[in-house]
Amino acid sequence: MGERTTITTDDGAFSAYVARPKAASAPAVVVIQEIFGVNQVMRDVTDGLAGQGYLAICPDLFWRIEPGVDITDQSEAEWKKAFALMNAFDVDAGVKDIAATLAAIRKDPGCSGKAGVVGFCLGGLLAFLTATRTDSDASVAYYGVGIESRVAEAEKLAQPLMLHIAEEDQFTPKAAQAVILQALKDHPMIEIHTYPGCDHAFARLGGEHYNDEAAKLANGRTLQFFGKHLG
Repeated sequence: MGERTTITTDDGAFSAYVARPKAASAPAVVVIQEIFGVNQVMRDVTDGLAGQGYLAICPDLFWRIEPGVDITDQSEAEWKKAFALMNAFDVDAGVKDIAATLAAIRKDPGCSGKAGVVGFCLGGLLAFLTATRTDSDASVAYYGVGIESRVAEAEKLAQPLMLHIAEEDQFTPKAAQAVILQALKDHPMIEIHTYPGCDHAFARLGGEHYNDEAAKLANGRTLQFFGKHLG
């Protein structure tokens, strides 16, 4: 369903997976990867958004470390590699690459103008930072890791942001969740949803902690949010 494109920046070029909707012109959504690269899960998310009428693009944000990472969450070796990639990853450079992706997809003939982002895990943190640092029209973060140490950045937020928080997230413990909720729950541009009984990556289809009910609820909220702010 998808195609590959190349995005060029001052630091170099990187690839991205693009899925196009049936409509000739549509709002765009940048899909921000987990720690497993632009893998089948991320391509499926991108394809799914195209099926919902969005011009969707998933950039290879690990390109500075190792281009073309495409691994799963199904083996210990892949998990080990994924954490090594995450630890080597430059978050600030990643946000700049997302900004470049937003700029590139807005110039695509198939983009109607507005563009937002949705990110998962590491991508959830990046979606939060993209919301505060770029011109994304609407941003969604699923179980972002490390947001609690960046909440002060919300002062710069000018466009709407939605956060999905798993209440039993092993990578965002209760104390971290409390910091996020206390700092952000009254922000006029932020909508927060928490999911009782859910662990990290509850929306990753095929993952160990996948929760069908919660995933459908979160994904429905995301589509409604994008429909309101990108349509």
